[in-house]
Amino acid sequence: MSVDLAPILISVIFFVILSPGLLFQLPGSKKGIEFVNMRTSGLSIFVHTIIFTAILCILLIAIGVHIYVG
Repeated sequence: MSVDLAPILISVIFFVILSPGLLFQLPGSKKGIEFVNMRTSGLSIFVHTIIFTAILCILLIAIGVHIYVG
């Protein structure tokens, strides 16, 4: 029995990377994009959610990335 771990691993990695304010914040509070400011806003959470969902759908559905274990 093999298990596809791609959705879990990709989701966790992108959740950490795309957390608003951790690496970048789009849109920033003073500029269009700010790096490592550790702040967030409702708009930046919405934008990062759209980016996260788009990249996840492209990788899992359009390209069809699979990581089988077992």
